[in-house]
Amino acid sequence: MKVTSPVWRRLSLCAAAAVIAAASVTSAGSNTPAYADVEVLVDQKEGADGKNYWVKNHMVPDLVQKSTEARAGGDGGADRKKWLLVWAGDENIADTAVGDIKDLPGTVAGGLDKARNALPGPDFLAVIDATEGSESYGQVVNTATVGPLVKNEPHHMQYVWNKGDTIYAGALFTAATYAFDVSALPELKLKGVSLPTQTPGGSVPDAYWTLSDGTAYGTYMGGPIAPGPHTYENGQTVTSNGFAGSPGAVMRFDENGQVLSQTSAATPQGDNEKLCENLPTLGKPTCANPHGIQAREDLDTMVTSDYAEPRNIILDPVKQPSPYLRRPTVRTWDISDLDNPKLKAVSYLPDGPRADFADPLYAESRAVMETTVTNKPENKGAFAQTMQGGAIFYTPDITAEEPSWRQVFDDGTAAAEIHDGNDRIGSSSNGGWLQTSPDDRFLYHAVTGRQKGTLGPDDPGTTGGVYVLDIQKLLASGGDPQCSIDTREESEHGGSEADCPTVPVRRRSTREHRVPVRTGVPTTTSPRTPTVCTSRPNSPSGSPCRTTSSHGPGWTVTTR
Repeated sequence: MKVTSPVWRRLSLCAAAAVIAAASVTSAGSNTPAYADVEVLVDQKEGADGKNYWVKNHMVPDLVQKSTEARAGGDGGADRKKWLLVWAGDENIADTAVGDIKDLPGTVAGGLDKARNALPGPDFLAVIDATEGSESYGQVVNTATVGPLVKNEPHHMQYVWNKGDTIYAGALFTAATYAFDVSALPELKLKGVSLPTQTPGGSVPDAYWTLSDGTAYGTYMGGPIAPGPHTYENGQTVTSNGFAGSPGAVMRFDENGQVLSQTSAATPQGDNEKLCENLPTLGKPTCANPHGIQAREDLDTMVTSDYAEPRNIILDPVKQPSPYLRRPTVRTWDISDLDNPKLKAVSYLPDGPRADFADPLYAESRAVMETTVTNKPENKGAFAQTMQGGAIFYTPDITAEEPSWRQVFDDGTAAAEIHDGNDRIGSSSNGGWLQTSPDDRFLYHAVTGRQKGTLGPDDPGTTGGVYVLDIQKLLASGGDPQCSIDTREESEHGGSEADCPTVPVRRRSTREHRVPVRTGVPTTTSPRTPTVCTSRPNSPSGSPCRTTSSHGPGWTVTTR
């Protein structure tokens, strides 16, 4: 299934106020009369604060019927259903597009007419029929709104979903994690919600990785809720600069979204002072702002990637105070005790041949957004990608005491394959989702593209898309890979070593392919990037290929 999404996610103009008062911003949850052709079903659970939290299904009966019928042209049997879930935010007057911002903290272009419904409304999971041949293929069958919290800023779900798993969905601004039951799609049920009072050791929940027992790890990119010293149950004590600051943490949740453990991602001694700035400044500088997360339970190892100190991007998405608020670090953890992950190593990704130290925007190592592990027992490696740096890095052994990372591909090499008009500069490609195939043959990567003017007034920008790399030779090299992007020629045309990844197939760009989607309830979605079906190898359930979601997983495909 090919799907596309808007290139730029709208950012909140009132981010600072939302961060401070998130817990008190709610919707009424009243029994508003539904549209005549919509069936409303509500499932609610009591939160840790004693209040009710809910998911309200708005299902379109005729589309539900069509989506559950046998595929058109099929043999009349019970074909496996596929559903696409989009975790999306309500559009309202508090949102503003990046392009509208002129000179913060000055004025912002536009007015009340910029949004169809100016007042904040509920965020939602859209359930889309993704079964090829279905009469309702590509249509929103259910818009499942959540409450009473609004302005959640929906972000990631987990990268990989297997049948029976809870779906974990993060809310950046409200610091909440929602746990959904998807066993009866297209209807959703709420299994539980984790509130910021339950995770005081971190804020800005980002991504999730589901374990074989159905529990999950989640990265909380921002610092503890309150600035100053914070002591965790495992005895760690850190000093933070507060909500959406540093250092972030890793949480573990049960199947109902309840907190099992909280662990700081900080090192006791702090990180590199030059490369890891914090605002406000901390006594021990840290790059610990975990974003991406994946794990190999058979190796007792987890990998997290540090992206940025989130507060400063939220407050000014156009020009951050310093490029060194975007992180060049990857962390490896010992998870032999699942409730007490132990940080083993902090690796600084190397700069490459196009790094210009006078302008860090060109540095390949900046803003490590996603990481992905290999899957087969004989492989122990992992990949990481940089959103601002526009590069892909590889280490052959994540169990090593100090994993060695090297650049093996540059987004600039794939740019011309994505769109003929693109240049071959990978810098600021805005790459996100990164995922190995279950058989370790391919690596999938989504890039949004570089915004016009990023690298200067004459910068034309680039068109984004999804590309696939053949990584078989690289993994076959075992613990001694030769591939290394060392020259500008390799940045723009691929590595010269025989084991370097290659682009085997051209992929259609996100701006060239549009799939119209009609909704049953008037809403405005903010989906992210496409997904590819994958599965957890050696899963005890033996479940076949199921799903992944992207950066901004916002997207998850489920089958049943």
